[in-house]
Amino acid sequence: MNQKPVFLLSFLPALAYWGLEYFYPPRIALLGGIVLAIIEIGGEKLFIGKIHRFSLLNFSLILFLGGLGVLAEDGVWFKLQPALSSVVMVGVLGVYKIKKRSLMFEIITDLQSKTPLPEKFYHQFEKHLAFFFIFHSVLMTFVALKTETGVWLFWKTAGFYILIAVFLVVEIFLFRFRGLR
Repeated sequence: MNQKPVFLLSFLPALAYWGLEYFYPPRIALLGGIVLAIIEIGGEKLFIGKIHRFSLLNFSLILFLGGLGVLAEDGVWFKLQPALSSVVMVGVLGVYKIKKRSLMFEIITDLQSKTPLPEKFYHQFEKHLAFFFIFHSVLMTFVALKTETGVWLFWKTAGFYILIAVFLVVEIFLFRFRGLR
């Protein structure tokens, strides 16, 4: 099947929440974020033909935390989604580590017949990635609890991409100059 690449904006629910929170009470802002999450997951199914497991996980977290936020009339629950997503990623990477398997190696093997790097590299990278997600979870918890929604939106969107870019540059440096151990 010839699939065109589709890049969905996974931060649309966050943008909706931020915009609506400015003008409306938390309940309306939360419902707007939830509705956009539903549209986003529907768009993924429509354009890609399936819903990725991680998209489903984040969608479920948005629904659950957004629902808690609506009941409590407090948006902090919705804003904890990135932190909890990172905690889940640490758990997934941990399970793979315990099973002596590599999540990335399996994904790359499924997508193409040959992996560009030895499996050992992916195990080392995933260990560092788990530490990155622990840091990200702590950061996003602090940001959700202690800062304004605009600051949270930055760290949920552009801030995350900046952090992951810095992380990847450090990883490339480590791989290039230290090699695999």
